[in-house]
Amino acid sequence: MQVAKNTVVALTYELYDADGGLVEKTDAPVEYLHGGYHGIFPLVEEALTGKVAGDICRVKLGPDEAFGEYDADLVHLEPRSKFPDRVAVGMQFEGRGVESGTVLIYTVTEIAEDKVVVDGNHPLAGQTLHFACTVTGVRAATAEEVGHGHVHGPEGHHHH
Repeated sequence: MQVAKNTVVALTYELYDADGGLVEKTDAPVEYLHGGYHGIFPLVEEALTGKVAGDICRVKLGPDEAFGEYDADLVHLEPRSKFPDRVAVGMQFEGRGVESGTVLIYTVTEIAEDKVVVDGNHPLAGQTLHFACTVTGVRAATAEEVGHGHVHGPEGHHHH
């Protein structure tokens, strides 16, 4: 079966930075619902259309095609009193973007005596990435998966 709209695609992948350094790698296949459901980068989805199990796909993703440009306005200096006593660099907190009002994940990047620096950018924002994958399986999506817009596990999906 070929990868097409409303198919469930299983693949293994590796994500590299512009210098060829491995950023992320799957140990087991992951699945996504193909056809514009936002389960994978749109450029990768486009490149995978028509592929079959066993095919290899490589895609170069610019910042706009991956995690966006780095936005300095998403870095904030906050009073230490707004955080738990045991705050540490690397901790993540949910917050609303000042301009957009959308929920963002902020990462603590620096702690001073009375101030904490948080960054709402994705850790890979601003980077060109290379996505390499192997299609390990393709199947027709169930009506329920298409209706929900995502893949369900072997036992189905009973909560939203």
